[in-house]
Amino acid sequence: MEQGPNVKGHGLSGIARLRAAYRNSVAGFGDIWRGEEAFRIEVIVLLLSLPVAIWLGETMLARAALVVSVLFVLIVEILNSAIETVVDRIGAERHELSRIAKDLGSLAVLLATIAAGLIWLAALWDRFAG
Repeated sequence: MEQGPNVKGHGLSGIARLRAAYRNSVAGFGDIWRGEEAFRIEVIVLLLSLPVAIWLGETMLARAALVVSVLFVLIVEILNSAIETVVDRIGAERHELSRIAKDLGSLAVLLATIAAGLIWLAALWDRFAG
């Protein structure tokens, strides 16, 4: 797998640094899109949640919280995938520390999902019970 320029290691600054960082981010998006079904599902959930958040949120702040909660799940999923990739790069043999690292990443995704669910439930409560 070919890598883009290392933003910190090539003496880039200013606009060139921003362009390199952007290229690396786009490459990362392509990598996770191709390699992680959970991420693809979460992106679809995000896209479907946008109109619902606009309808459900009673204020701009509530709408933003709903959207950001789903974005947060995506961010944590990306970090979890990064952890899994590094662990897999280190070696294929089973090791207790590798298992723990992967399980902790998975736990982070679960907690982010629960947090998003609580925010959506609160918005539903405000809309229909409040």
